[in-house]
Amino acid sequence: MSEKIERIKTLIIGSGPAGYTAAIYAARADLKPVVYTGMEPGGQLTTTTEVDNFPGYPEGIDGPTMMVQLQQQAERFGTEVRIGMATAVELSNEVGGIHKVTIDDNKQIEAETIIISTGATAKYLNIPSEQRLRGGGVSACAVCDGFFYKGQDVAIVGAGDTAAEEASYLANICNKVTMLIRKDYMRASKAMQHRVNSLKNIEIRYNTEVDEVLGDQVVEGLRMVNNQTGEKEDIAITGLFVAIGHKPNTDIFKGQLDMDEVGYLITQGKSTKTNKPGVFASGDAQDKEYRQAVTAAGTGCMAALDAERYLATIETHEEVTSS
Repeated sequence: MSEKIERIKTLIIGSGPAGYTAAIYAARADLKPVVYTGMEPGGQLTTTTEVDNFPGYPEGIDGPTMMVQLQQQAERFGTEVRIGMATAVELSNEVGGIHKVTIDDNKQIEAETIIISTGATAKYLNIPSEQRLRGGGVSACAVCDGFFYKGQDVAIVGAGDTAAEEASYLANICNKVTMLIRKDYMRASKAMQHRVNSLKNIEIRYNTEVDEVLGDQVVEGLRMVNNQTGEKEDIAITGLFVAIGHKPNTDIFKGQLDMDEVGYLITQGKSTKTNKPGVFASGDAQDKEYRQAVTAAGTGCMAALDAERYLATIETHEEVTSS
């Protein structure tokens, strides 16, 4: 552990739309934010080819370019962006207390406020052909990428409410949706099951898993396997959507911040406040409902405003008590 301890007014853990938007607002409020990007600078959007649903880009933009521009905008107002990962935290319970964060297991930072924007990681099937074609027709977000497959045949893997909702979304714009469920039943709520079953262009395959995604540069088909009989079947598709859940990147906060059973951080009311004074959560680390770039950016803005108000309250309190 390095001996020198750095004191920061506002530390932003994680990049992506939430972190960089928080940085823009925090920098403009003179909170002198420092962003540590984490292991995936720019977040999930760096693995997305085209972003067509973020306001202000009438021609669309690719995810990595968008993240570079957001970073540049944050830096324009004085944000310091650093490559590094928070590996441990010791959060204060006191209003006005100092939070301690370890970066890359060797650098100690003390922060007056922390904005968490560590995001969430989509779960994949982890088969070689799927990983190879991520961004070439394999996606973990139908709402983000479904538009590109309008009028085409696609497949979706998953059995919960999210999978059922995304299958319904795809059915409205695609020619046919094949839904692969590895068990002999759907875990989704009865209401979502009824919705899926009512759509004639959704075909549900129970006891079925992905054996291989077919295609060289882009998805051209899917080899399915029945896990009861071992029988394999190929179908022609242009897109495969994986909807088997997300894991929020919040492990280092376990035992200190309130979170649900999956690990999503719990915030108070309509704010970004956590159960620790001066610690705020934004983006997919606390949002399991929407998980969109624009909503992440919105909560990043909220977190910076909450941090600014918190610091103003602390400064006012210190002035009153010292006079």
